[in-house]
Amino acid sequence: MARDAPSIDAYGEGGFRVAGEWRPGSLLIVDDAARDWPVTSPAELTPDALAPVLIAGRASVEFLVLGMGAANALPPRELREALARTGIGLEFLDTPGAAQLYNVLTSEGRRIACALIAV
Repeated sequence: MARDAPSIDAYGEGGFRVAGEWRPGSLLIVDDAARDWPVTSPAELTPDALAPVLIAGRASVEFLVLGMGAANALPPRELREALARTGIGLEFLDTPGAAQLYNVLTSEGRRIACALIAV
């Protein structure tokens, strides 16, 4: 199935280049649409912060690729449980690794949501 997922071309300096466009701050991609995301640290990761992913649900999202910032860390239990209840898988890495994984998986046509804390 052909997808129109935006590519993450670069990251760093507090933002991302997505499909050729510079976007300052953290980034959320759901249903192949990139949007600003107000989360700036892992402490802010709540189900509300990822409501667009949870609302999209398993029909639209196989799993969430979550970039935890400069260093990988375990996401809060409340968030992990909310994703599990909706049947959405979770892969969490440092933000550079998450951006790379997102690009690989979307190039394969996978239905991925991506939430990246800016570095």
